[in-house]
Amino acid sequence: MIALIDYGAGNVASVANALTKLGEEFKITNKEADICNSDKVIFPGVGEASFAVRQLHILNLFSVLRIVKKPMLGICLGMQLMADQSTEGNVACLGIFPGTALKFDPAKTKVPHMGWNSVQLNKESKLFNGIKSGEHFYFAHSYYVPVNEFTTAVTNNNIDFSASLEKGNYYGVQFHPEKSGDTGLKLLKNFVEI
Repeated sequence: MIALIDYGAGNVASVANALTKLGEEFKITNKEADICNSDKVIFPGVGEASFAVRQLHILNLFSVLRIVKKPMLGICLGMQLMADQSTEGNVACLGIFPGTALKFDPAKTKVPHMGWNSVQLNKESKLFNGIKSGEHFYFAHSYYVPVNEFTTAVTNNNIDFSASLEKGNYYGVQFHPEKSGDTGLKLLKNFVEI
């Protein structure tokens, strides 16, 4: 069973629809016990980072998500919240991936970064099994995680940034696989099969 985390800052419905299309069993939850009893965790996110972190603390999920050892997939803001910190509200995040989520410079590029963009694979990743480098995914964000040692795919918005991250059982994607057509569904299926 997949725990789909609903902490008041996630695009839960569209992820749930995608998992239903794939025929996967999941539970929308904000309960520690459900997370601990699940096989995998999907951690979506939309909105503002400091609000999202407050919600995680209020629901007593912050510590649980930091120590969970089962496969976990952060989506969009969910991936940014897996970094050390975010400049959006200058908030400490989960500290799973090193680095800080930064805002795109509006003097240098369009903010927010929205729409379909190609993703270039730069490391082998289980998430991208059967997905070619250069495939397009749907993005909608104003903050990004810089390329680092755990970056598995890169996208460009006048600067290169992490489209996906992977460290042990932790995975993150800046794009929305649930809104990225068949290729996005393939990526979610790959995660479910890890």
